[in-house]
Amino acid sequence: MIDEIRTLVAFAEEGSIQRVADRVRLTQPAVSRQVQRLEALLGGALLDRRQKPPQLTALGARAVEKGREILAAFEEMKALAHGAEPRGVFRLGLANGLSDDGVSSIVAEVVDGFGGISLHLKTGWSGELAELYRQGQLDAAIVLGEAPPGGGAVIGHEELAVIAASQFADRWRAGDFTLADMPWVLSPEPCDARRLLASRVGRRHLPVTGELDDPRLQLAWVRRGAGASLLPRRLLHAVGEGIEEIEAASLALTLPVVLLASPHLGARGVVADTLAARLSDVFDRAFEAPDSRPGRNSPKRSRPKTVL
Repeated sequence: MIDEIRTLVAFAEEGSIQRVADRVRLTQPAVSRQVQRLEALLGGALLDRRQKPPQLTALGARAVEKGREILAAFEEMKALAHGAEPRGVFRLGLANGLSDDGVSSIVAEVVDGFGGISLHLKTGWSGELAELYRQGQLDAAIVLGEAPPGGGAVIGHEELAVIAASQFADRWRAGDFTLADMPWVLSPEPCDARRLLASRVGRRHLPVTGELDDPRLQLAWVRRGAGASLLPRRLLHAVGEGIEEIEAASLALTLPVVLLASPHLGARGVVADTLAARLSDVFDRAFEAPDSRPGRNSPKRSRPKTVL
């Protein structure tokens, strides 16, 4: 019956019999028969087949929730035969704003340390990843901003700096711009940092001169003097010549880094715990270290007393 439960959970995640068949490497009729056997056992319809494609019934949704718990318990039972070594696929979501080489390298190192784990990594905006996690399509997600309903652990804080080309920074210091009318080079909505910036400036629609997904293109556009941008302070050392930080202390641009991890991971829970510990160390160090701006040397910053 484990296979039938696994197929139902896969349907909840994939949304169609065909995609489930591709995922579990069965024919569509075989997938349908598995669902029918589970329906016969439970005594009720799990799928509403009047809709195209079929949708989960209320009983089906409850069965999926309980099924995930059963599958997690089954993985724990299997682990008894293999010691405490975690095994299987670990589906991780990583916020776009955290997908730099440093964080990505840590994720790879942690996963490589568990020989029985295969990583399935998805990047995206925090809201998107939180929704995929809520739907059970991710085992864990590392996102920016407030923890969504259902909880999450704050593992650090990402402090953002305002950067600009040197000639642009000179114009800022000369008073050519205010925070309200400064032109910006930013990631597209719903970028977490962009939303925080808009709330701090008090403008729903910022004057954006460049809307770019790729951080390298953003830096190139900033270097041309197209406007100011945002960058994690821990990455300031890598921006190169011609770009500097703009002093805008009133913005207080700090985002919590939140780990969402399923309580049904079983032995794989140690992977999430290890990731949290490694990344927490990185963000703590970045937040508390002396200022890394070229040519600057400020005292240590204190951690904010409240979370945004």
